[in-house]
Amino acid sequence: MTSPLPPGPSLPRALQTLRWVRDPLSMLDNAGSRFGDIFTLRLPVGANGIVLVANPEAVKEIFALGPDEGHAGKANIVLKPFLGRHSLLVLDGAEHGRQRKMMMPAFHGERMQAYGQAMLDLAHDSVDGWPIGRSFVVHRPMQRITTQVILRTVFGVAAGPQFEELADLLAKTLDAAAWPGLLFPFMQKDLGPLSPWGRWRRLRDRASSILHEEIRQARSNHESRNDVLAMMVAARDESGRALSDDEIHDELITLLVAGHETTATALTWALRWIVPNRELTRRLQDEIAGADDDPAKIARLELLDATVKETLRLQPVIPIVGRVLQEPMRVLGWDLPTGTWLAPAIALIHQRASLYPNPRRFDPDRFVGARPAPWEWLPFGGGLRRCIGAAFAIYEMKMVLAAVLSRVSMRLVKNEVRTVRRSITLAPDEGLPIVALERRPRKARLRAA
Repeated sequence: MTSPLPPGPSLPRALQTLRWVRDPLSMLDNAGSRFGDIFTLRLPVGANGIVLVANPEAVKEIFALGPDEGHAGKANIVLKPFLGRHSLLVLDGAEHGRQRKMMMPAFHGERMQAYGQAMLDLAHDSVDGWPIGRSFVVHRPMQRITTQVILRTVFGVAAGPQFEELADLLAKTLDAAAWPGLLFPFMQKDLGPLSPWGRWRRLRDRASSILHEEIRQARSNHESRNDVLAMMVAARDESGRALSDDEIHDELITLLVAGHETTATALTWALRWIVPNRELTRRLQDEIAGADDDPAKIARLELLDATVKETLRLQPVIPIVGRVLQEPMRVLGWDLPTGTWLAPAIALIHQRASLYPNPRRFDPDRFVGARPAPWEWLPFGGGLRRCIGAAFAIYEMKMVLAAVLSRVSMRLVKNEVRTVRRSITLAPDEGLPIVALERRPRKARLRAA
């Protein structure tokens, strides 16, 4: 006899799914208020839906699961058509461990410092083109910056026509995949170039062709390069085996999807909270001015680091992270059977008043001098499946915010900002329209406003 799952909303699965697509944060809030730290949502995953957990100590146990106890790849299977079958996000077991070990060195802290200047330069180049005195959607330049950062630091593509062409193509490809409807298998049908799936497939095929050419070039000259792709080409596992072209291709796509859209969205959320807070803006500008546009100094700025962390706490780009149990597990008094889809509820844990007093307030000072446990602050997941690009994303956010805040005075077009879904991410509605009031020259030292 199958063990019962924790209670949850009683709406039919189709209606719960529709609500999850349209307003997942509200759905989580309501369910958490009604059912407590563990509840079941009837979403189109597993046989009986997905069990959500909002208790930090229980999440600690979930993150401690070994590779044979809780497979996360199965929970990410919805992403397989977009990322490919070799992506870290859809691999399980030994193969996941093998590829993760081979890719980790490229995202080591020392390696990232070599990327810092490129991140700063690309952010400054973007700011140079921002319109002054009229409204524009800031999510777009953030997407452009993060795409260019990946092209420069991951793919090793130098500035020039090829760089611009590839940046435009990848931006269009990723934008075409952003419609939430494409996550459902019944929408994944190629009905021609004007259909949503057909348009995305054609853009993806063009991008894949270029990526395979980049991989071939990297194999011929990786010794003279220091980008992530060159390190992936040179990597060997414990038996001396290299990653195949298809494996590298799917990991590059994963880095694009996970590292482009999520970071661009997190940067946009950061501006949503920083810009209207004049006191915080002044403090950040003063701190950034003292770093003299030096990536190493910027990376160590305490308030900037706390602001990035508070942004990722208050506005997690992805609200849950899933596992699939490979053996029974007792969680908060419930005996969950093998095959249960189990997900720490990132958004709810980040809103616990016992961890974060006045949790709906944007307050970076809560992170100054504080280091939350991995099961209390988890925007990148945790355990064996924690995002390997977490440090890269945080580092990039610091570089981009330092460039923007050091040079641009801004205001929001509207004070009320709703959360909307873009594929698996949660973004500000309308891409956060802002007005840039003033643009200062690069490296100009700021005075308090």
